[in-house]
Order: sequence, then structure tokens, then C-alpha cells
Amino acid sequence: MSVASFAQRVIDYVDPFIGTAAHGHTYPGAAMPFGLVQLSPDNGTNGWDWCSGYNYSDSIIQGFSHTHLSGTGIGDLADISVLPMVNKQPSTAKIISSFSHADEKASPGYYSVLLKDFNIKAELTCSNYCGFHRYTFPQAKDAIIRFDLGFAINWDAANECFFKRINDSTFAGYRYSTGWAKDQRVFFAVRTSKPAKSEVFFEGINRTARDSVKNKNVVACLLFDTKANEAIEMKVALSFANIQGALKALEQTQNMHFDEAKKAAEATWEKELGKVAVKTNNKALKQTFYTALYHSYLAPSLFSDANGNYKNVKGNVQHSNHAVYSVSSLWDVFRAESPLFTLLQPQRVPDIINSYLDFYDQYGLLPIWDLQFNETNTMTGYHSIPIITDAILKGFKGIDSLKAFEAMKKSAMQTIRGSDVYRKYGYVPQDKYGSSVTVTLEYAYDDWCIAQVAKRLNKTEDYNTFMQRSTSWKNLFDTTIGFTRAKNSNGKWVQNFDPYYSEHDPDKAMFTEGNSWQHSWFVPQDIYGLIRAHGSEQQFVKKLDSLFTVSSQLSGTNISNDISGLVGQYAHGNEPSHHIAYLYNYAGMPYKSAERVSYITKNLYTNKPDGLCGNEDCGQMSAWYVWSALGFYPVNAASGEYVFGTPLMNETTIKLANGKTFTVTAKNLSDKNIYIQSATLNAKPYTKSFIKHSDLLKGGTVVLTMGDKPSLKWGVNDADRPGK
Repeated sequence: MSVASFAQRVIDYVDPFIGTAAHGHTYPGAAMPFGLVQLSPDNGTNGWDWCSGYNYSDSIIQGFSHTHLSGTGIGDLADISVLPMVNKQPSTAKIISSFSHADEKASPGYYSVLLKDFNIKAELTCSNYCGFHRYTFPQAKDAIIRFDLGFAINWDAANECFFKRINDSTFAGYRYSTGWAKDQRVFFAVRTSKPAKSEVFFEGINRTARDSVKNKNVVACLLFDTKANEAIEMKVALSFANIQGALKALEQTQNMHFDEAKKAAEATWEKELGKVAVKTNNKALKQTFYTALYHSYLAPSLFSDANGNYKNVKGNVQHSNHAVYSVSSLWDVFRAESPLFTLLQPQRVPDIINSYLDFYDQYGLLPIWDLQFNETNTMTGYHSIPIITDAILKGFKGIDSLKAFEAMKKSAMQTIRGSDVYRKYGYVPQDKYGSSVTVTLEYAYDDWCIAQVAKRLNKTEDYNTFMQRSTSWKNLFDTTIGFTRAKNSNGKWVQNFDPYYSEHDPDKAMFTEGNSWQHSWFVPQDIYGLIRAHGSEQQFVKKLDSLFTVSSQLSGTNISNDISGLVGQYAHGNEPSHHIAYLYNYAGMPYKSAERVSYITKNLYTNKPDGLCGNEDCGQMSAWYVWSALGFYPVNAASGEYVFGTPLMNETTIKLANGKTFTVTAKNLSDKNIYIQSATLNAKPYTKSFIKHSDLLKGGTVVLTMGDKPSLKWGVNDADRPGK
């Protein structure tokens, strides 16, 4: 057998350290695709750049905890922290170990590090419901595996913890906490491969001889005698419902050891990431791409346990016959990640949508930013709506579209979050509700989405109502200056307008985590209306050009940290900018989109720890890259259309769930040949500067012939533009 027959695994191109430095806020630990467990190291450092518990700049580890947020701007979770140690007495003191990146490894489903202060090699892997630990100890009289249930990062704080001994190798407990999500409950069950010779438990700071302890802070130390290089394995199974669910997950893994779990995790990741096969001689590009795809699959995460139970919105144990997902960063992921799932994870889409509808049943409204079935009410809009709309319009089965429409309407008619004044005035007045311009623009888009579902359901009156509401953006677009800006309830513009001005406080801000330069382009439902509002295509393109070329300076005394990855005033490090580079196609200039997209993909993404220019935000930053590397992007996330930019790969093949494949071939692609000259779809000339989701699902091949100069023919004609 030749060497060439051994195809390299795609998971070997994934580097989980990408995004762990600077403001990426990713974690390097072990997780399954969309799994319930995220087992990862925590530095024990608080701060914005430690929202995932870990930042590459740090040099200490305080423990390995079992739940983490990927790339958010809020620090929470980090539940059930564990640290192995030697030469320490059982105590409640803060204990850390130094480590070196030279002794650290991470790959999909696996993490390892040498804890230098203890000379212990720590290895982590996981299944969907269970974290697997393997600690290789030096010779020690009293080696300890310590559980610090009170450990917390940033916003989170434990309010009740419980730990009990079942036998000398089996333990269980829970951790209740409050933080960004007010009611968090994590239940766990533990089994060690070697019986503990003794245990020491602390309630608060008090040592106790009892077999079970309950307190706001609980520390449990499991003691062992170890020989040199002796490995102790441990499983920590989780449930968000009860201890029974955690014990069930432990039972399911009773015959699985660490290496088997690692192998199974790697096989699962290989299967999921292998759905996209790329051809390029650029190894760094492959690493960046497959890591982006990996990051796209970390959230939402499973919330129902091995018994199908979870804690519902009201705090009760709820059973579900479908997989329930949580960690729904909807303001971010509706833009690119959720449409990506309809292509690459279609089997999960109905369960994700039905999780939103479960939330609606229990809460009365669709989720805004759901964390462990807590409504955090974080960010603007009600963006489960475009995700649900996209799934319904794409014909996904297993979704009750009538119920979904009822939920959409109720969320759109709520009397909180500025929705009432939005309906009253036709825009959100700044003197009535903060972040008024962003809220207006996003509600208008969500209204358009509701209208499309109404149309599909033949609800003409609702369609007309929500289509009218979707034009509300016009009330805040000042045609004299070409920017959206805030109005007060008297109908007059807020004075002293400055498009460079940023205010991070959402109650004082006019724009959420941005300014008018960045938000004035968010009219994905009516880009041709936005072009007309600029006066002409020429004026629109001129303004779009200036976005990328004006000064990157921001004004204000409380500028949002989220405005990053600046190219002019285009801010790729935050989501509101993500569709903008593709807007040139709507003006018949796809070559300009190619130029902007090419620059962003090649300069604002790398295969280094600081390779993300802003918060990963549960996969949205990476999903943008995945789409753009393929060569197109969902500008309007619920339209079923993907707008061409410029591909990064010589060839990309997508394995579709229906057994077909869709291939994008870029002929003559090079660093200079970024412009599409012509295209064919299944060997027939293709002149449109977008492609439909339905065409991708049919399978086949699109061939893009690339060149080093803009084409003045391809994608230029009015009929070839998106949305036509």
C-alpha cells in the first residue's frame, strides 16, 4: 500500500488554541460536537479576556472545569472544578500550578498539560455527557484529586454546593450558582479507576468527617497513594436535571476507558468535520479552515441529559423526547452559523428549533440569549425568528410551523425591550429606549422574517402588517447624510450626530457595540431600498468604499471593546459588520466584494492563538470564515440565497445529508487571481452572483474561473444580482 493511500485526518488540521489569545475568548479543552460537556483548563484569572476561563497569555492553571462558553463576552459557567496535586495538605486554600505551552497539547476531543508544580501530566477527553480525566502522578504518599465546587469566574458565584460519598470510588453532588444566568444547576457523578484510600471534605472552611457536605462553598479531596508514573483515571458525568441523570451517564460509560473515549471523540469529530473536503497546498489555510469549522460546532450545546431530562425555565425537571439545546447566542449566530447548520448539520436543525419552542412554551416568549434555559435578555432584536424562518422556508420537517408562527407573533407583540414604542412610533425613540437605532433596524429585519412565514402559511393580513413594519428602518435613515441616526419621540433627530461615536452602555448608546458607520448597513431584507435611500448605485458604492477607507479612529469616552478588527470603520471583530463586504454584489460590482472578502479572510484570520480579531461568539466569527472560504455568504440569513465573494480553496466538496455532494472548483485560483471571470453550474453557464440553497442540495459542481482583473460582465446585469 502506498503512502498516498493514508489520507491525513482532517482533525489533524484543527488547532483549538486558535482564538485563545487576545479577544477571541475560546477555550482549548475537550468537547464533543454540540456536546453537553466542555472540559477545559481554567487559569483562575478574572477579566474580560478570560471569559472562557483561559487565555493563552496566562501561565497558571487553577483547575479543570466541565462547562465553558466559547468566545462570548460574558464570563460564566466553569462548573465542577478539579485539580490533581501532590505535596499539599487537604485545604480550602487557592491552589495553582504553573505550566508551559511547550507541555500543552490540544486537538478535537483531547487536551493535555503538565502541571509543573506537581509534575503531574493531566489529560482530558469526553463523551457527550461525561468528562474523562487521566492524571499521571509521580510517587506520592498523599496524592490528591481535589474538587473545588465554589470555584467561579467573573460573573458567576456558587450559592449551594453538595458532595457525597457513595463508595470508595463513586461520588456525586451538585453545584447551584447565579451569574449572568440567574438559576444554574449542574449535577454530577464521579467514578475513579482506583479507590480513594480516604477523603477529606470541607463545608465552607470547616473540615468535617461526614460522608456528605452541603454549603455555599464545598471542597472535597480524594486521597491516593501513587507509584511513579501511575495513572489514575476518573469520569465526571453531568446532568442539568438531577443526580440520577448524571449517574445514568456514568453507567453508560462504565466499560469505557480514557483511550477508548478519546478514540470515540476523535472519530465523531472526524465524521462531522469530514463533511467538507478541501483541496489546497496551503497547510496554514487548512488549519484555519478546519479550526473554524470545529469552532462552529461547539454551540449550541446539549442541555437534556442521558435520561432526556433538563431543568426548564421555571426551574422544574422537564422530560423531552428530542435533544434539547441551550447556549443560544442568537444575536450572533443567526447571521452565518445557523444557515451553515441547514447545510452541514441538517439533522440537528429541528431539535434546535424545537428547543426554542420549548423555551417559548415555558417562558411565553422566544429566547433572546438563552443560557441553561435562563433568559439573559442580552443583546438586541429577537433573532430566534430569522433562524426559525430559515428552517421553515427551507422545508425542514419536524417543526410545527403554525406554532412557530404564533410564537414569532407573540414575541413581536411583547411590551418589553422597546417593542411597544417601536410599534407606537414606527421606530424606537432614543428618549424612550436605549440603543434605539440598532433595535429599530433589527426589529425591522425580524418583522420581514415573520412576514415570509405568514406568506408561506397564506396569512395575507399578517404578511401585509409585518412587511409594513419591516420598512421601519427608513424612519431612521437620514438621506441627507446617508447614515442611520437616532430620533426622539417628538420626531426630531438627536442633535450632534457623529457617525464615529461609540457608547458601550446600552441604555445610553444609540447603536449596540458599534456606531453609525457599522450599523447603517443592516437592512438585509431591503438592500435595494437601502441603495435607493443613498440616491443611486454610484452613491451607495461610494459610501460603501468609504466605510473601508476612512479613519479607524472612534470617538466617545466609553467606546465599546467589541469594536475590533477594523478596516476603516468596518469592524469585522463584531457581528453587525459581517454581511457588509458582500453588499457590492447588489450594486452589480461583485469584484469589489471579492476584494474586501479576500482582504478580510487573509488578514483578519490566522492559524495562531490570536488568529481571531474579536470574540468568537459561539461560532459566528468562525462560521463567517467557513462560508467565505467556500466562496459565498448568506447576506440575508433567511433568504435561502448565498452571495458570491471569492473562494479560498482550489476545490471544496460538501457531503450533503441526502447522499449527494456539491463541489466548488476555483480554476486558476492564486493570491492575485481573486476575481470570478465566469462560472458554470453543472457545466451550464451561470451568470448570477449568488446561488440558492435549493441548488446546493441538488448536488453537482459550480466551476468558477478566476482571474487577476475584475470582470465587467459576470454578475453585473440587473437580473444576475441577489434578491432579483
